[in-house]
Amino acid sequence: MKERPRSGAPFADPATIARPSDDDRFMREALEEGRLAADHGDVPIGAAIVRDGAVVARAGNRREVDADPTAHAEVIAIREAARSLGRWRLSDCTLYVTVEPCAMCAGAAVLARVALVVFGAPDEKAGAVRSVAELLDATWMNHRPRWRFYPQLRGEIEQVLSEFFATQRRGRSEAD
Repeated sequence: MKERPRSGAPFADPATIARPSDDDRFMREALEEGRLAADHGDVPIGAAIVRDGAVVARAGNRREVDADPTAHAEVIAIREAARSLGRWRLSDCTLYVTVEPCAMCAGAAVLARVALVVFGAPDEKAGAVRSVAELLDATWMNHRPRWRFYPQLRGEIEQVLSEFFATQRRGRSEAD
């Protein structure tokens, strides 16, 4: 993962946006959603949308259970937050996600005008914040959410992912 200064202009009162001291609590909420996703066979990625210190939406991946390629945790959480708040602009919200968002999810955060994206583990194959692409910092975007990497739970997040994929591999080899 490349390290660069986090750019982006705030679109909301900083008091409404989650502070670094909130990251552990809300990342753990996202991690729990990821664990729940694994229970129904989905990749254990979870997300939570936070506004004014409270979770307004949460979700885990649902691609397998919904047979929907767009049912990523971030997209579902963004949709739920918009419904919950009664508006599509989430400019006073923070998106917590266990794994660095892909291009679709980073794009959804931009389009929803999310103020801040916090992720707990990089995705060296598909991450679109720092690892493979830098969509949140793209100067051609109409909105650039701030972002930060919260590595304190990276080990736990990566362990949940590793265990999930090991179980998947075992299940496939037993079926053969």
